[in-house]
Amino acid sequence: MLTQSEQSDTILRDAMERSGQRFTAQRAAVFRFLHATDIHPTADEVYRTVRADLPGISLGTVYKSLETLVGCGLARKLAGGNGSARYDGRMDPHYHARCLECGRLRDVPGPVNPESVVDVPVVMDGFAVTELRLEVVGYCDGCRPD
Repeated sequence: MLTQSEQSDTILRDAMERSGQRFTAQRAAVFRFLHATDIHPTADEVYRTVRADLPGISLGTVYKSLETLVGCGLARKLAGGNGSARYDGRMDPHYHARCLECGRLRDVPGPVNPESVVDVPVVMDGFAVTELRLEVVGYCDGCRPD
């Protein structure tokens, strides 16, 4: 039985091989963290966490690793509330809720059903729709105004 870390490394190795990229300890550490969290971290948050295991990793390497993971289909880059990017290691279809005060993103539980949310034609004026992203915006419990 593989550990969660070994499973993450296997997923990463396969994706890196398919895309012609190299498997590195830095990419593995970034992927393991992103794959195991649901907080939708910024690159800085990833850096601060991963640096505990790899003290020599640079912020630039974290940014490059995140972009590589996005390019290989192992992560999504999400727009944060203040213009900063956040990253999501969960690749199944799901929606997000963003707090207007702190900017944190969290996953919305439940199945994705685009037909019940909005009526978007599959093709519109030469534009083929491949994905629908929905973001619920409001205040988290810690930031909700009274």
